[in-house]
Amino acid sequence: MSRGNQRDRDRERAQARVGHKGKQPRDDGLTPEQRRERDAKALQEKAARKAAQAAGGGINAGGGGVKANKK
Repeated sequence: MSRGNQRDRDRERAQARVGHKGKQPRDDGLTPEQRRERDAKALQEKAARKAAQAAGGGINAGGGGVKANKK
């Protein structure tokens, strides 16, 4: 099976990926300080939900998900 042009095709595909992807500017209209506050609040809410789920006996509460084999 001939694979002589695969390197060229891969190079073209890589160039196409680089051309389409670029570092996109943040367009949320927030200053870095506002963004940090927003992210900190989201993390606190997530931690509170996780703690409430663990306290309420959710699916993943305790046990570590390891089952012992009984023989």
